[in-house]
Amino acid sequence: MSVRVIEHQDLQQYHTFGLRAEASYFAEVHSQAELSEVLKLPHQRLILGGGSNLFFTRNYPGLIIRNAIGGIQVIAESQEHVIVEAGGGVVWHELVQWTIQHNYGGLENLSLIPGTVGAAPIQNIGAYGVEFDTVFYQLEGIELETGIKRTFTRTDCDFGYRDSIFKRDLKGKYIVTSVQIRLTLDNHPLSLNYGDIRNVLLERGIAEPGIRDVSEAVIEIRSSKLPDPSVIGNAGSFFKNPIVTRSFYEGMLADYPDMPSYAAGEERCKIPAAWLIERAGWKGYRIGDAGVYPKHALVLVNYGHATGSQMYHLAQAIQQSILDIFGIPLESEVNMI
Repeated sequence: MSVRVIEHQDLQQYHTFGLRAEASYFAEVHSQAELSEVLKLPHQRLILGGGSNLFFTRNYPGLIIRNAIGGIQVIAESQEHVIVEAGGGVVWHELVQWTIQHNYGGLENLSLIPGTVGAAPIQNIGAYGVEFDTVFYQLEGIELETGIKRTFTRTDCDFGYRDSIFKRDLKGKYIVTSVQIRLTLDNHPLSLNYGDIRNVLLERGIAEPGIRDVSEAVIEIRSSKLPDPSVIGNAGSFFKNPIVTRSFYEGMLADYPDMPSYAAGEERCKIPAAWLIERAGWKGYRIGDAGVYPKHALVLVNYGHATGSQMYHLAQAIQQSILDIFGIPLESEVNMI
């Protein structure tokens, strides 16, 4: 076998929480041919990309396959749109920067999100009013059990808020080898009304922004609020923003008139989980090396030597607290192993 398989691999450097854990077997694949080799091994399997959306509460007793399949290319172009294909192992922010350099619009609000391209459709990543599925065209995936390649359309992926079929019916069954996205070539429609984007642009004196301006504003905002995983272990936003009915939200305003919300359809709205967690008193909380980031309540952090078990119990305590106080269940955005 040409692919190197490592036994008893320390995983601390391969996920952004930096928690100590070990995989019985570990292999990194750079092509579909290498992936085909590795899939012949008779082990339980877990796919790993940038490791930015999971943490380990224990050692993994099987084979971890790290997706490092690269490449970015234009595969189709019309007068208004371009189809860009990227390998599943491409770093997401590198793809965003590549598209902006080529003046392809659509990913600017998704700047600086950690992780790889292959994880984007699985999580249906999103930020600042834009979700990945709005630019998605199709993807290729390999079924882990059979090695059979399959193309998934937008309908096939059954996207939802931070959700897709790969987190439900097909969870753990496919590895995403490439993703195609549909971007604009000119007259890019911009999303400026979510978060502080417009304020940052005004502070910079930018009245008519382009996609690069929006990207730079998002990078500034994220950098000011979110910790660098290379310094403080974290997985970015730990919980999803809960979606409730409009009537439920209006009822909550009697007790919490300052509770913010964003539209999520005609009869539903999205409540910022960070607001709920901060209002419940968790922002800046720390027990040992497990804590809630002082600058952003949605981010759980490992200050150096926290264990997966400690992080798990902290997350559970926060969820129970929000349910007790507000009657709202919080769902984890991060996968726990």
